[in-house]
Amino acid sequence: MNNLDFLLDELMSTLTHHQRPAIPDGYIEKRKLLRVLMNIRAPLKFSDQFLTVQDKELKDQLQEKGTVRLEELESVPEYPELMLWKGDITRLEVDAIVNAANSQLLGCFSPLHFCIDNAIHSAAGVQLRWECNQIMTEQGFPEPTGFAKITKGYNLPAKYIIHTVGPIIGSNHLTPIEEDLLASCYQSCLLLAHQNNLKSIAFCCISTGVFGFPNQRAAEIAIETVLSFFERNKDTSIAKVLFNVFIDLDYDIYHQLLYKSQNKYPLQSSIGTRCN
Repeated sequence: MNNLDFLLDELMSTLTHHQRPAIPDGYIEKRKLLRVLMNIRAPLKFSDQFLTVQDKELKDQLQEKGTVRLEELESVPEYPELMLWKGDITRLEVDAIVNAANSQLLGCFSPLHFCIDNAIHSAAGVQLRWECNQIMTEQGFPEPTGFAKITKGYNLPAKYIIHTVGPIIGSNHLTPIEEDLLASCYQSCLLLAHQNNLKSIAFCCISTGVFGFPNQRAAEIAIETVLSFFERNKDTSIAKVLFNVFIDLDYDIYHQLLYKSQNKYPLQSSIGTRCN
């Protein structure tokens, strides 16, 4: 039995007979099934053997994708502490990446879902859901919007993951309350990075996916909040903040805001400065 077959067998052993999918023959399809089973798996402990084999498989997948180091990227000329990059956040070799989580903080349970929460948990491994469950069990209540928690990165090239719950807009009208909550997400993540003496952090576009926050305003708040944090915290350990985008729309928005001097944002923001 090869490593992939072993992992599939172990994951399906906890399913009832009628729940077990047929194991495909193809290597790519087996990898997809592995991710499906990891997605739906409850936050339970695994054997050391399973974790060893899983870690090797995920490291192999990462090697195939390739990692991206900050040294390979350019800083924004007018803001040397800021960077912009479009791509898969699970490839970034930084001190911490930010995950747009839900209030349960356990990751996405929808098989092969396109959200960043699913991608991060799938690439990090089952240990991440276990650690998140330990944090939430100890906390005893759902993670509030605008707050953040930090975990290990496990099989990611990032050392840590900072999980934050963004505001949900959906079809509702955007209000200053939601804008302040989004700013609080960025502030909370930066504060955690600072408290843990991290030197680099990569932000995803918090709340702009299925949570429905308007992309343009979200980018404005993100940039304003980060610059304001640097202005208020001259002694911070954070040297680089990378804005990670995944779609062309967000890249164009961030590029226009960061690279055009006439659109340069003042360091003092009009939005709230609450840190959680």
